[in-house]
Amino acid sequence: MQHESNTRVKYLVDILSQSYRDHAEIIKIDAEHQLNRSVIIDILDRLRKLIFPGYFGKKHLSTDLIEYYAGDLLEEVIHDLTPELAKALRLLNDTELPPAEIASCDLPIQEQASDIAFAFLSRLPEIREYLVADVSAAFDGDPAAFSKDEIISSYPGIYAIMVYRLAHTLYELEVPLIPRIMTEHAHSVTGIDIHPGAVIGHHFFIDHGTGIVIGETTIIGNHVKIYQGVTLGGLSTRGGQALKGTKRHPTIEDHVTIYSGASIFGGATIIGAGVVIGSNAFITKSVPEKTRVSVKNLEMQYKVDSQGAHAEPVQDGFWDWVI
Repeated sequence: MQHESNTRVKYLVDILSQSYRDHAEIIKIDAEHQLNRSVIIDILDRLRKLIFPGYFGKKHLSTDLIEYYAGDLLEEVIHDLTPELAKALRLLNDTELPPAEIASCDLPIQEQASDIAFAFLSRLPEIREYLVADVSAAFDGDPAAFSKDEIISSYPGIYAIMVYRLAHTLYELEVPLIPRIMTEHAHSVTGIDIHPGAVIGHHFFIDHGTGIVIGETTIIGNHVKIYQGVTLGGLSTRGGQALKGTKRHPTIEDHVTIYSGASIFGGATIIGAGVVIGSNAFITKSVPEKTRVSVKNLEMQYKVDSQGAHAEPVQDGFWDWVI
């Protein structure tokens, strides 16, 4: 019986080894320079403690000790982040450099990684300012919120936005891979998928959040509220890599509310300031400011008058579109 088991294992090893040889592009052998996802997630945890001191972790924090607390965490982040940045930069420069050439370029890459780590961490106060506004938007916009403490401690939307803002900063610093690892971790935890390349203004509120998708070239203004199941996506991905660098996702201007299940597609699609998008709307064309879009009988229908203008405004100053 043992001999039969060993024979079967040997057979499995042989066929799997052949698969490795046939498809070497999806394996990493001797990959000492491969990014460590677990380390990056640990870094996110420390960054959250720096951004919201006292809310997370076991240490009791007092005013007198906050500078020591921040100093210890910053040293830990720099210690772990700099090598990961160096790995990302090596992968960006050339994934197939021979060992001798990797060794010869280690010093400049290490220096570059150190500079990027410093530049990134220098922007933590700016990121915190955005997050203060995001927390305020969540509290002001959600009557179910007991306090801002509850929002910081438990709202998945705030966690996803925090991770996005950190990842977006690294994205702006042209760091490869790490920003996407960060936002995909937040995606797996919260169900909220925000590409680090998206541009999002202040006072951004995600309510509930599960199933939200925000694509890479999305632009979102200030004071925007989005509910669960919303997609801000591209009209088509059939072009594949040929579409890289093009504006594929919509622009959402200030003070827009998008209710659950709505889908907005296309790089040329602009949702004007003050628009309200009703649940389950499917939009592929621009919507003028102060418009309410709603679904009627599950038919796509734009209601216009003979001049091509929208229906008469209702009493609150909005134009009504029926979809």
